[in-house]
Amino acid sequence: MTEFQKSILEGIPDELPMAKPYDPNVSHAPKRGIEGVLSDKDRALALKNALRYFPAHQHEVLAPEFAAELEHYGRIYMFRFRPDYEMYARPIDEYPHQSRQAAAIMLMIQNNLDPKVAKHPHELITYGGNGAVFQNWAQYRLVMQYLAQMTDEQTLVLYSGHPLGLFPSHPEAPRVVVTNGMMIPNYSKKEDWNKYNALGVTSYGQMTAGSFMYIGPQGIVHGTTITLLNAGRKMGLGDKNLRGKVFVTSGLGGMSGAQTIAAEVTGAVGIVAEIDPDAVQQRLTDGYIKAENVFTNLGALLPRIEQARQDKEAVALVYQGNVVELWERLAKEEVKVELGSDQTSLHNIEGMGYTPAGYTFEEAKRLLDKDPVQFMSEVRDTLRRHVKAINTMAERGMYFWDYGNAFLKEAGNSGADIWLDETEGHFRYPSYVEDIMGPMCFDYGFGPFRWVCASGTMKDLQKTDEIAAEILREMLAEAPEDIRPQLQDNLNWIEGAEDNLPVVGSKSRILYADAEGRIRIARAFNKAIARGELSAPVVLGRDHHDVSGTDSPYRETANIYDGSQFTADMAVHNVIGDAFRGATWISLHNGGGVGWGEVMNGGFGMVLDGTPESDRRLESMLFWDVNNGIARRSWARNRGAMSTIQRTMQAYPGLRVTLPTIADDNLVEEALGLSAKEGKA
Repeated sequence: MTEFQKSILEGIPDELPMAKPYDPNVSHAPKRGIEGVLSDKDRALALKNALRYFPAHQHEVLAPEFAAELEHYGRIYMFRFRPDYEMYARPIDEYPHQSRQAAAIMLMIQNNLDPKVAKHPHELITYGGNGAVFQNWAQYRLVMQYLAQMTDEQTLVLYSGHPLGLFPSHPEAPRVVVTNGMMIPNYSKKEDWNKYNALGVTSYGQMTAGSFMYIGPQGIVHGTTITLLNAGRKMGLGDKNLRGKVFVTSGLGGMSGAQTIAAEVTGAVGIVAEIDPDAVQQRLTDGYIKAENVFTNLGALLPRIEQARQDKEAVALVYQGNVVELWERLAKEEVKVELGSDQTSLHNIEGMGYTPAGYTFEEAKRLLDKDPVQFMSEVRDTLRRHVKAINTMAERGMYFWDYGNAFLKEAGNSGADIWLDETEGHFRYPSYVEDIMGPMCFDYGFGPFRWVCASGTMKDLQKTDEIAAEILREMLAEAPEDIRPQLQDNLNWIEGAEDNLPVVGSKSRILYADAEGRIRIARAFNKAIARGELSAPVVLGRDHHDVSGTDSPYRETANIYDGSQFTADMAVHNVIGDAFRGATWISLHNGGGVGWGEVMNGGFGMVLDGTPESDRRLESMLFWDVNNGIARRSWARNRGAMSTIQRTMQAYPGLRVTLPTIADDNLVEEALGLSAKEGKA
């Protein structure tokens, strides 16, 4: 047995490991403020909650150490217990296990915490500033030990990262059930998260962080590429590419860094503002951007934009500075911009997710630490300037959308001129799901299907690429016209994926596929495993940001207009249905890309091992996982979803879905005594 395997099986060690020094070479999570959040009684409770993982004889050493972490970082991470072994996704058979499904889950957990993948790996945060895999290292160690010990007759239950334990179940049950942040509704505000997370009783799993399904930047690169292509189609800028068109946005950290590659893949002239020099340096190191395309002077950047436009160059240009300065200069100089968006982390507005104008990144961090009230005042002023400049550009013909990062919400909270109808809650600008991805992808069943080759070999990944491309070609030859562009985009993507960006972490891939595409591709993978063409199991999954996975009124369900965008039945039912249809693990989270208390989202993982059982499970589960959302979107009277579900019912006689009858607007208005202006809904 290797030292790595011994360490996994040991769980929490009997002897206290040496304390770990703070590593300044690793990105660390910001300090979480607990002053005024936790009382002295709460602090004592947080410490007792942390100490319960350890035997009493260790408490004398650990109590002051954990108390210091709580005061200094605002959380108890238990850094001492961070493993000594390297953190990365190993080939499946290197994990000690009695269940191969459990070994695949261990692989996915380690991928989420790989320093090449995770934003703040020592704090167990994968992305978004606060999207945690676990709350602390004791939870990680116990979960890995449980997974190594469990059989296919057991299920591991996780409460916000805490392993409640292994429970007897059966081979058809999920091996792991995950929940994150499941709060009583009246205790689901941002300040509630800060308190109860500090107490160690809840967690912010983001979407794919706490569900062990993050695959690094590839997922968001592909999603951003699809968004840009469809925005171009919507605005008549081109069906196949965006050559000669300018796209302006912000953000190079975390998932927003994908925008540079997406701009180049689509052929656009992409201009991305980023104020954090470390984020710019990281993208230079990653190879996402080139040093000669980074500008600190707007006077030098503007001529470069015009040259790239004229040459129809596919390029990502970076302004290392505040995006508000960029927008104001573009407006002043009357620069033509076809497409605009924003991807600063405004869901984390009080934790440096957005930097006020007039401050460097470091100056803003110091202001936040010294005077958080003044910091937020400066942020609100900056958001008003931000929106004013965007409004000027939009009046000149630019198409702007919100990228699901709470930009519209926080601009509205700041008193910016962002409202179309504040009483009705309608913003001037749509979210990208409301206007682009919802009606053009989700309503037709297309969403972020992904897979991971558990062998860890490029050979297996290349084989899965070939299989997926062949399936897409077959589907394209027989597809109805309304989904042909989506199939073609994804065929182009999968054929060029290896060249578009390097694989980071696990050997994984993503493409947008509907239920038929997911089932056909998965079935082909399973057959390839059975024939030995793939050397190890394949893990299927998806982003929660999908057709059925998430209820989020300002993002995933923003194009639902019957009032049910504020309900969460779809996401909850999706997870329940996946559980009894064959998912290997399932997850349900409060909170996601738009913030705590603003969204409910669910995910799954499914291990294909080449067996007939896998064939049965994948067909049953993947069909439900997509068509649950199509049926709900159809009931909301979304035209694309209505036609899609009717076509699906024709192909599957066992499917019977309640279809809506469309009421006549004039009849409704007349019955209520409303004018046409007042009555439209």
